[in-house]
Amino acid sequence: MVWLGVCSQGITPLVIFDEGTVGHACYIEKVLPVALEYGNKVFGNDWIFQQDGAKTHQHYLTQQWCRNNFPSFIDKDCWPPNSPDLNPLDYSIWDELANAIDWNKVKSKSTLIQQLNSSFKKIRESVVFESCASWTNRLYRVYQNNGNYLR
Repeated sequence: MVWLGVCSQGITPLVIFDEGTVGHACYIEKVLPVALEYGNKVFGNDWIFQQDGAKTHQHYLTQQWCRNNFPSFIDKDCWPPNSPDLNPLDYSIWDELANAIDWNKVKSKSTLIQQLNSSFKKIRESVVFESCASWTNRLYRVYQNNGNYLR
């Protein structure tokens, strides 16, 4: 599994997990501190953490950790269900990362990890900025579409 955070000012460090799926405890221990450190470094104490509706993100201990540590965050009860149209990673950044990978060099798990690490550095700042800048407009369009997908 791979985790990445994005904001108008850039992208967080890439977090790669070698083994299987990530449960809430691992997410709290390995991912959330990365997001917190990055957010505080970039924005100080004036930022909002947003995550999608994955089960790990909705777990009550994850929600509690977020409430206790982030300056502000959009909790599971305020985040719209089935909302990839409001996640810059889903509507832009993952494609940018996948397109930067030299898939011909991926022959094993270790070469995939190497490609992820090198390709992560190739994500264009303009794509990150534009994907985040479009968020407010996308939110309005989802609202206008009664919460349905933007297709």
